[in-house]
Formats: sequence, structure tokens, C-alpha cells
Amino acid sequence: MRIAIMGYSGSGKSTLAKTLGQRYALPVVHLDQLHFRKNWVERSDEVAMFLLKPWLNEPNWVIDGNYHHLGYEDRTELADRIIILQFSRITCLRRALFRYRQYRGKTRPDMTPGCPEKFDFAFFRWILHDGRKKAVRRRYQQLMETYPEKCILCRNPRALRHVLEQGLI
Repeated sequence: MRIAIMGYSGSGKSTLAKTLGQRYALPVVHLDQLHFRKNWVERSDEVAMFLLKPWLNEPNWVIDGNYHHLGYEDRTELADRIIILQFSRITCLRRALFRYRQYRGKTRPDMTPGCPEKFDFAFFRWILHDGRKKAVRRRYQQLMETYPEKCILCRNPRALRHVLEQGLI
């Protein structure tokens, strides 16, 4: 089984990936770990794609993250299920702040070692505005139109819980 998880920052993509990885005994790939090196230094797209490519050839995986420049077409084509988390700005902001309080000064398990959790104005703006621009919303809409049979859209945590409880993933 191959599951791609996408959605707004702070919506719980990495947590869901971990949950599904444990539930179905699938390897989990966090694109943040491929994109960032220590101290939040970004890898080139070529290097990150080099790290992702072997995973795409595996028969089973959960890949969490958006990064439309990192094998987006391959991930969505190969995925058996595509889960899109489009939670409200307030929900995402609240979750990101909770995560920051929980991991402040430490590196989350789903991040590259040496990338301590941070919450700055740029990330605040990304959650509330930049990460929700028209192009991003259009990309999700196009994904749902291209793969209606394998896309699952969750607009709030309750909808996600329902999907998990019903075994739709």
C-alpha cells in the first residue's frame, strides 16, 4: 500500500503518517527530512529527489509532505490513497503552537536531526496566508479532479477521525 499525505502546515500530516505507518506496518518518509539538512539548511531539489527516488520504487510507503517540486507527479500517480488535510487556519495555527511548545529547542522525530523546532513570523504567515494561496488550493483541487477514486479530503479533525474509524484509509 502506498499513501501520500498532503495538506496545510500544522494540519497533522506527520502525525497521521506515523499513525498509518504503525497501523499498516508501512515505512514512513517525511519529505521535511529530505528537504532540510542540519540547522534548517535546504538541500537542492536534485539531492532531495535523489534521496526520495528509491522510496518511490518500493511497493509500500507513507509519504508525508507537499513539496510539489519533489516527485509530486510520481507520488500522486503511484499512491493508492492520497489524503489531503485542509483544516482551518485557526486549527492549524493552534496545532503548530502546541507542537512548538512541546518540542521547543528540540528536534521532532519527523524532522532532520539538528533542526530544532521553531516558530517565527515567516512560519506564522505561512500557516495563515502564504501556504494557502490560490495556486496551492488549485493544486489540491486539480489532484482531487485527476484522482477522485483515491483522494480523501478532510477539512477538519472530526472528518479525519471518521475516515480512520471507518477504515477508509
